[in-house]
Amino acid sequence: MRLVNKQKFVLFGFALLISVSSVGMAEAPAQAQPQASTPAGQSATPIQQGTTPPGAANPSPRSPQGATQPQGSSVPATAPSSTQGQPTQTQPTQTQPAQGQSSQTQPSGAQAPPAQTPATDSQTSSADDNGTFVFKKQVEEVILHATVVNGKDQMIINLPKDAFSVYENGKLQPITSFRHEDVPVAMGIVIDNSGSMREKRDKVNTAALNLVRASNPGDQVFVVNFNDDYYLDQDFTNSLPKLKQALEKVEARGGTALYDALVASADYLKGAKLQKKVLFVVTDGEDNGSRENLEEAVERLQQENGPTVYAIGLLGQEKERTARRALQVIAERTGGIAFLPKSLDQVDEISSTVAHDIRSQYTIGYKPITPKTVPGYRTIHVEAKAKGYKKLVVRTKTGYYPGQEQASN
Repeated sequence: MRLVNKQKFVLFGFALLISVSSVGMAEAPAQAQPQASTPAGQSATPIQQGTTPPGAANPSPRSPQGATQPQGSSVPATAPSSTQGQPTQTQPTQTQPAQGQSSQTQPSGAQAPPAQTPATDSQTSSADDNGTFVFKKQVEEVILHATVVNGKDQMIINLPKDAFSVYENGKLQPITSFRHEDVPVAMGIVIDNSGSMREKRDKVNTAALNLVRASNPGDQVFVVNFNDDYYLDQDFTNSLPKLKQALEKVEARGGTALYDALVASADYLKGAKLQKKVLFVVTDGEDNGSRENLEEAVERLQQENGPTVYAIGLLGQEKERTARRALQVIAERTGGIAFLPKSLDQVDEISSTVAHDIRSQYTIGYKPITPKTVPGYRTIHVEAKAKGYKKLVVRTKTGYYPGQEQASN
């Protein structure tokens, strides 16, 4: 599935027309070649957006609104806090490595990019069509982003590497890298734009912007608004005014194609330069417009290096049962949290909790005993044990389908 923008399709057609004309004139050198002009404020260069899997249908595009870009935002920021059922931070009694320290084991010659999750790589080299010598890395590690809480649901933030055990398909795996640092993430803000959300969007938009404010300044964020279809209203950016403008493109009407919007957003994240990926979704209803069903959507989200999903369900009682289960399944299997507040006023507080959760995670890498070339779904289970703690719970993705992550260049 592809996130598209109608204006860019128009520009693509314009550029294609100019290109065809230029080729024709190049074949007749004796003729004068007229200068082609581009409309002011527009680019004739098409922008490829997202990845379209084989057989996936494109969404119905729309033109972006012509609102002027705000010069700033007056939305107040809030400090991280906890809500019912959400992790809060506590100071453990024992002395452990402080946040920001890392312990890392990699094969000889492997390199981890700065401020990003390390990877255990094997390198090959080749020459491209122009004879330029290039290096390619084949990523061998599986990377997990994990949150640890105690029996009281309080976040534990300073465990060492040897406190963790990783199991894939029930077999203990060797941990090859370990970090506990606040690293930038690629994040999609995916907001329900159906008719029932009309009166809720102002507070939801405020919460989404405060999520960005409370997050790492290096995060790259895009915005998708969805109803019967889904629209990329802002490409990757860390500009609050641009994000605010995109969130204000409210056309509250139609149904709720939640699963399709999540799958398309996850596909779009594959093009991100940052390794850690997150989707933050807010909806007030049960999916009633997607081509994908729940299990199909979850499978797509669980491809290797797929995103962690944090979901907020503003659900009425008549919708709660089915919609609640859907959000909980999506969040649990991707390592995130499903929040089901009783009041719209809680959404802003939840957004701060999500930001704190993302910034406090452990990054654990392991090289699977079973090579990634072997297909099929693989379950993941992570345990944490440390002196001074009776019970520790590790939240991360419950499994993945290998071989979907492209080699990094």
